[in-house]
Amino acid sequence: MTQPPRKIGGTLLKVDGISLAFGGVKALSDISFEIREHEILAIIGPNGAGKSSMLNVINGFYHPQQGAITYKGATRSQMRPHEAAAQGIARTFQNIALFRGMSTLDNIMTGRLLKMKTNFFMQALYWGPALKEEIAHREVVERIIDFLEIQSIRKTPVGRLPYGLQKRVELGRALAAEPELLLLDEPMAGMNVEEKEDMCRFILDVNDEFGTTIALIEHDMGVVMDISDRVVVLDYGRKIADGRPDQVRANQDVIDAYLGVGH
Repeated sequence: MTQPPRKIGGTLLKVDGISLAFGGVKALSDISFEIREHEILAIIGPNGAGKSSMLNVINGFYHPQQGAITYKGATRSQMRPHEAAAQGIARTFQNIALFRGMSTLDNIMTGRLLKMKTNFFMQALYWGPALKEEIAHREVVERIIDFLEIQSIRKTPVGRLPYGLQKRVELGRALAAEPELLLLDEPMAGMNVEEKEDMCRFILDVNDEFGTTIALIEHDMGVVMDISDRVVVLDYGRKIADGRPDQVRANQDVIDAYLGVGH
């Protein structure tokens, strides 16, 4: 089904000349691109191209040796992950990072931690302002559970859930932080066709209904071409293409490095 064109705004985040090395190994070399408000940007490339490293730089897990990132008009050379989260950048991971013994609801509630204002003592007593705040946060989480259609597993420990549902819970936890920029690292890895279709629908709905800007890493080219507004292609830590999906698909450098003649 063809999606109506999204209303893309100005630049939300700009990556400018980012270089990252681990010892003598260059993970990223002079990478520059921008992420625009309300768009879905896909970052693609072969294994080892530097895609996850790029997301780790954006949300502060890695600190580049060169370059800067401008987010909402403020330029920085590096940022800590909790600072990125406080400024509206949320992240999911290639390998699921959930609390396996906790329920779906409690895992998603952890995404509200930075939104909590009452002190630890009040939270421990579960009294007064802390009680009101807890109720308000739970209402947000319940809306996310309804949105992601996971009501039936709200009390189930996530360690008992199939892989596709765990991925959906991780998306819910990221959404609980109410991000302006959502970074998704291979959100459909390991999923079957039906699970991928569901995740595509949720990603499009998050972008459309919440207005969330999304940058995702994905290997499924069918998914990338269907849901992305723009595609950035990395190869051996360098950017080799940046444009609309149809432009990238026809780019000879991309075909040679990644897509292959058969595509």
